[in-house]
Amino acid sequence: MYRVREGDLQVFLAHPGGPLYAKKDEGVWTIPKGEPPEGEALLNTAIREFEEETGITPHGPFFELGCIRQKGGKIVYAWAFEGDHGSEPIRSNEFTMEWPPGSGKKQSFPEVDKGAFFSPADAKRKLRESQWPLIERLMKLIEEGDARRD
Repeated sequence: MYRVREGDLQVFLAHPGGPLYAKKDEGVWTIPKGEPPEGEALLNTAIREFEEETGITPHGPFFELGCIRQKGGKIVYAWAFEGDHGSEPIRSNEFTMEWPPGSGKKQSFPEVDKGAFFSPADAKRKLRESQWPLIERLMKLIEEGDARRD
């Protein structure tokens, strides 16, 4: 999701939830994303995952940003859409993991614990490095006028 405020682009990023990321900030934020179940169209997966991880329903038009390969080998396909989100907290689905490690106790954590808009310069610091090309592609679409309704 992106928005333009006073002529400046801002991109929406999600901070991963759970204890492993609780004290991490720069280099760990991400675009909301997820794995497609077999047979689901990639754009439909992107829309569903965005809503599951943020509680925000995406509305098109959607602009294809292509794909990137993350350091772990996962391929991420992305689309952009123009939208906004107020100051209310996001609502994310949860995952369960053993915590603390070796305790035998299972705890639930939000997949995403917060979301926020960032300028491209701030997003570059916050975002996982492998996802930065997606933001560059969005900036190019905005510059060329292909991703903005006036």
